[in-house]
Amino acid sequence: MCWKCGQEITDEFVTRDSECPVCKADLHSCRNCCYYRPGSRYDCHETIEEPVTDKERRNFCSEFKVKRSFSGGIGKSSAEAKKAFEALFSV
Repeated sequence: MCWKCGQEITDEFVTRDSECPVCKADLHSCRNCCYYRPGSRYDCHETIEEPVTDKERRNFCSEFKVKRSFSGGIGKSSAEAKKAFEALFSV
């Protein structure tokens, strides 16, 4: 799924030059990777040696694995997100 517009990605392999057919966003980018974790070291769940500065542009990361869905993120209002966050700490 494209991180920018939500278009389903049907290509089995996403290459460095792949673009979303709808919004033309780069698909081989941090924002479209299943290892992308804001707040982690270099915003990546994998161990990488140096940071990628632009998370929305194509890169040469060898750890890249396309994220097929963004469940719980797209379309969630800030109030819903806050409620879900607070539920983590309620007793």
